Amino acid sequence: MHYISHYQSPMGEILLAADEIGLTGLWFEGQKYFALYLDKENKKKELPLFEKTKKWLDIYFSGKEPNFDVPLHFIGTDFQNEVWKILYSIPYGQTMTYGEIAKRFAANHGLKRMSAQAVGGAVGRNEISIIVPCHRVMGTNGSLTGYAGGIDKKMALLKLEGAWKKEYFVPKHSTAP
Repeated sequence: MHYISHYQSPMGEILLAADEIGLTGLWFEGQKYFALYLDKENKKKELPLFEKTKKWLDIYFSGKEPNFDVPLHFIGTDFQNEVWKILYSIPYGQTMTYGEIAKRFAANHGLKRMSAQAVGGAVGRNEISIIVPCHRVMGTNGSLTGYAGGIDKKMALLKLEGAWKKEYFVPKHSTAP
């Protein structure tokens, strides 16, 4: 059974989901893949985990790095779970490319290489936005690609963390400023 709660962020409403193990989802309302794997039968309930998550988000959106962890429960394939753990390890205020994540994955498994596209697919299915910072992943050429919440939110999150660099390339089809 999933439990849900809502959080009003400066960037819009966020839906939180959790089970007995940990946080399973954090989505901006209306984002791509919104609540894709959320149990159809869920219950709105204010859990201590949601209180902790909201405190984490309050600190984060104030422009500071939260100094505590929120219990997480990744629900995906073994490959996705490992990619998400790599995402989770990207430090606040820093970025990594899909290729760098692929290299790290390959090294962890004694492989010569791993497809950056396969990694991109797993990154795109990350269910726990912001806390598992898929917004910190960039294209090889510094392009802002692949954020389910939208390029404008990705830019805003990077700016909030002080990770935005003027040389980042914003795709022409973006609505970002």
